[in-house]
Amino acid sequence: MPDAVRACGQAGVVGLLPVLEPMASHRQPDIGDRLRPISSRSNSRVKELRRLFHDAGPSPEGEIAVEGLHLVEEAVRSSLRITAVFFAESARARAHKLLPQLPKQTEALVLPDDVFASAVPTETPQGIAALVRVKEHSLAEVLHAKPALLVVACGLQDPGNLGTIARSGEAFGATGLLLAEKTVSPWNWKSVRASAGSLFRLPLAKVGMSVALAQLREHGITVLATSSHKGTPISEADVTRPVALIIGNEAAGVSKDVLARVDEVVVIPHSDKVESLNAAIAASLVLYEASRQRKMG
Repeated sequence: MPDAVRACGQAGVVGLLPVLEPMASHRQPDIGDRLRPISSRSNSRVKELRRLFHDAGPSPEGEIAVEGLHLVEEAVRSSLRITAVFFAESARARAHKLLPQLPKQTEALVLPDDVFASAVPTETPQGIAALVRVKEHSLAEVLHAKPALLVVACGLQDPGNLGTIARSGEAFGATGLLLAEKTVSPWNWKSVRASAGSLFRLPLAKVGMSVALAQLREHGITVLATSSHKGTPISEADVTRPVALIIGNEAAGVSKDVLARVDEVVVIPHSDKVESLNAAIAASLVLYEASRQRKMG
């Protein structure tokens, strides 16, 4: 090789070194670098996670506890703020999928499997949990959406039913969910799980029943209640108009006092061999019928 070519080649290699070395030094942080190991069950964040699952209600800062990759991703999709995310050691690999979706200021903690299991309520944990800031609304905010298609939970006690109603509500175009006295918390972990994320998005407000009935009428919203056997068949009721559907307690149904103040009682025809329908199924069928009628209109 001629000396001129060899010198040029050597100069090119040397010339590249100052460029290559800085590039090598700017390594992107590994996902694992974001994970802070926690080994104690008495760690303040672990205790907060455990307490919020137990309390089934938001903290003073508006945080609730959720478990499972799907629900955490639903919270992200719903533009909710996730303040902390917890991974069991056995689920550490899932951090590579989840953490890129979260802001850098979100705390990311990894716990031994037994510590993680001590903080979550399920018997077979999925290995991912989070603290999420949720939104609650005023009655006025929920009534603002038009045309109204509301569900009023009046003494509903089963968290799975409430979550299922929220899920059906979002699926069939409900504009809000009102929670009257003696109704289970929407932030009970079973409610949140049954809703599959719909409780993150469906506007909800806690109300007194008397105040709610007065406000619904003031806004021109027809109040319906369901009955097991007597009433207008739901296919014959006009649910294209602004309506609020009252779903009562699983065992006792809608109280006589409330029934006396509704505008119409509707019934879902079914076999006499069945005493009544599950509250969430009944609500879902009425919501479906409302959606069907509104699309046809």
